[in-house]
Amino acid sequence: MTDYLIRGANVLGQGIADIAIKGSTIVDPDLLTHDVSDVEIVDAEGLIALPGLVDMHTHLREPGKEDAETILSGSRAAASGGFTCVHAMANTAPVADTAGVVEQVHRLGRTAGYTEVVPIGAVTIGLEGTYLAEIGAMARSAARVRIFSDDGICVSDPLLMRRALEYVKTFDGVIAQHAQEPRLTEGAQMNEGVVSAELGLPGWPAVAEESIIARDVLLAEHVGSRLHICHVSTKGSVDIIRWAKSRGVEITAEVTPHHLMLTDELVRSFDPVYKVNPPLRTEADVTALREALADGTIDVIGTDHAPHTSEHKCSEWTAAAMGMVGMETALPIVVQAMADYDFDFGDLARVMSVTPARITGATGHGSLEIGASANIVLIDPSSAHTIVPDDHATKGRNNPFAGLEVSTAITDTFFYGHRVLSGGRLSTPHPAGASWTDQ
Repeated sequence: MTDYLIRGANVLGQGIADIAIKGSTIVDPDLLTHDVSDVEIVDAEGLIALPGLVDMHTHLREPGKEDAETILSGSRAAASGGFTCVHAMANTAPVADTAGVVEQVHRLGRTAGYTEVVPIGAVTIGLEGTYLAEIGAMARSAARVRIFSDDGICVSDPLLMRRALEYVKTFDGVIAQHAQEPRLTEGAQMNEGVVSAELGLPGWPAVAEESIIARDVLLAEHVGSRLHICHVSTKGSVDIIRWAKSRGVEITAEVTPHHLMLTDELVRSFDPVYKVNPPLRTEADVTALREALADGTIDVIGTDHAPHTSEHKCSEWTAAAMGMVGMETALPIVVQAMADYDFDFGDLARVMSVTPARITGATGHGSLEIGASANIVLIDPSSAHTIVPDDHATKGRNNPFAGLEVSTAITDTFFYGHRVLSGGRLSTPHPAGASWTDQ
């Protein structure tokens, strides 16, 4: 392992300092400055240093859907986007509803060596919403699963949701709900509103999301368990979450970069790149989401990175798959979306690293303190460039921000002390392979 001295970084945007890496750990720079002959110097003048980013919500597709993404390609995309830990959703084929499948995802992530891949277990068998999955077995497995979600499908049965909340409480786990009342969204193609009426597309009402959140808030309060709301998209949802927090309910929430930037007006183009679940909402919703992220009502950014093959995405609107890729562009998009708010690089670290690491129990992430694991991202806040999906490491090309000019670029990612991204280019994976956390 190479030791590094990152010189002159603006740490959290709050002051210039050196960061020293010895092995897989951040150490006092004085331990390296006496003899730098075996230390690689990283000139970080003009760069911002943040703890490595943590994504609570990504789709890596493997096992079973490797034509859209693999754990290796998704891991490389994560490193390119500054992520040192990503949580992989359970809607694979087979579904990650057993200890065997989550351990496979866990093992493949360690072998890839570009980011920590933490599997999310399914709440119900086969995501079918009928019987609880092997939650306890997944929690006790080598993958030590702590987050469970049927993302893509709502756990709509209130009794089943209650039982799941009760079950995970026994080991301080979290249920991450995809809030979508299925009876209110049958055949829905986009946000229900003026644009859907004009285009003649079946609408997806905001209340379909809000009603599930309201129900689950009350269930979580009754049980005394932890609830996380995936990809919040409406102003009404923000209001319910704010109310729940005022009551002391253990609820956290995420918003995606695309819901912070895009509105349903884009659907007028009928370009399926804008088809996503939950759908793009109105300008008023976007404003409410930004304000909620700024004031802490929404806790974290979740990319909901969802790669698709061109076969499934490049078709007429009603037949196209829902989803957008986003790991490699998440940070610059959030910076741009929050430019007019009181939201600095410390806040960015909070919502993209510190808080998601705390919620998920991702030890080793979310800190730049001496003694912490060396999971670090360096970003250039004044590197204007255009988003070009063909240049990305992900297999997915369904990025709604193609052609957009952004001002912030990820230059370097250190994953447990190994420089997996250097000068904006992917390097080699962690040389320790499956045992990198032991280095």
